[in-house]
Amino acid sequence: MLSSSSTTVKSLPLKKRLCFLLKLVCFVSSVLIFCEFLIYYVVIFQCRWPEVKGGAHMGKKETSTSVLKAIILADTHLLGEIKGHWLDKLRREWQMERSFQTALWLLQPDIVFILGDAFDEGKWSSPQAWADDVRRFCKMFKHPVSTELVVIVGNHDIGFHYEMTTYKVNRFEKVFNFTSGKLITRKGINFVLVNSIAMEGDGCAVCRTSEAKLVALSHKLNCSQQKPNHSDKRCSDVEKLPASEPILLQHYPLYRKSDAECSGEDSAPPEEKNIAFKEKYDVLSQEASQKLIWWFHPRLILSGHTHSACEVLHAGKIPEISVPSFSWRNRNNPSFIMGSITPTDFSLQKCFLPYESRVFAIYCAAGALLVVLILAHFQLLTPPFYFAQRLISKHKAV
Repeated sequence: MLSSSSTTVKSLPLKKRLCFLLKLVCFVSSVLIFCEFLIYYVVIFQCRWPEVKGGAHMGKKETSTSVLKAIILADTHLLGEIKGHWLDKLRREWQMERSFQTALWLLQPDIVFILGDAFDEGKWSSPQAWADDVRRFCKMFKHPVSTELVVIVGNHDIGFHYEMTTYKVNRFEKVFNFTSGKLITRKGINFVLVNSIAMEGDGCAVCRTSEAKLVALSHKLNCSQQKPNHSDKRCSDVEKLPASEPILLQHYPLYRKSDAECSGEDSAPPEEKNIAFKEKYDVLSQEASQKLIWWFHPRLILSGHTHSACEVLHAGKIPEISVPSFSWRNRNNPSFIMGSITPTDFSLQKCFLPYESRVFAIYCAAGALLVVLILAHFQLLTPPFYFAQRLISKHKAV
């Protein structure tokens, strides 16, 4: 009897320790699951598709079928083998994968556009490194058949103009089925894909081919937008496209002096806004910008490259939206654009992703609470009154 009772007494502290350990594991697991998984659902769930102004005049059935739901993001910059630390790669790619997959599941877009710089080291990566980067990209940005993914080329994918080669361009085009001067028409909406790096204007082989395709596409679009009773011999044998003003998608923004006029919480930092942009490096040249506007007369231009948000008007009427980077390596507050688009109208809404500073704050608060719980459990954290009383009793004993 005595031995059994002593065994029970001994087992009590062990059970308490195991129970406390289980509570700690549950606490840590809950924090990790929330910060690394659930937080993306909590944040993106608050995003809503914008309404198109013309939607009020259409029936519900017609509205749902005629509005194209598009997600636009930019500059994912998947790290490569040269500059990318394994821990940094793991962290950033997990964040982008969870954000993208959560957005697909909650928002169910018809099409997703990535406006260049999908990779960080495509401009100098070896065939083996390129294959590994592509494999990781396909895993992160996998999508259902009902959603189309379109990737535009950026300078980090094939290099700046002086680094660009036919090999790098073909390598990118083979993976993403991208061609500069390519037209994508969905639900009567025309999207023109532009290779910004090939708009140098120096007559290089890639530049000549790209500009020739753009000019031919411009001719088709302009002929398609003419009124039926307008006779033009130049358009008699041209394939007719939907008579909708196109939307330009490219990596470089059109020419602007700087980001001084840009505003918003995800615009460039104040110390960077007044730094003058360099043509053909930060933005397209004035000549190339004027060409694109003259060729296509777009109703909207979407670009990336600067990693910060900006909205400008060209020729006083053509809006350009610079989409900020989708990677937390470039921003504390990444975001993407949600667009509801019809052949005659569009409406855009920004969807912010979790702020990394807030995620770190949650981890710090949870860590501090964990330390307090451990100290309290081992009775190392005592109220000041009892601590003073214990010191007095020890002093009297001496």
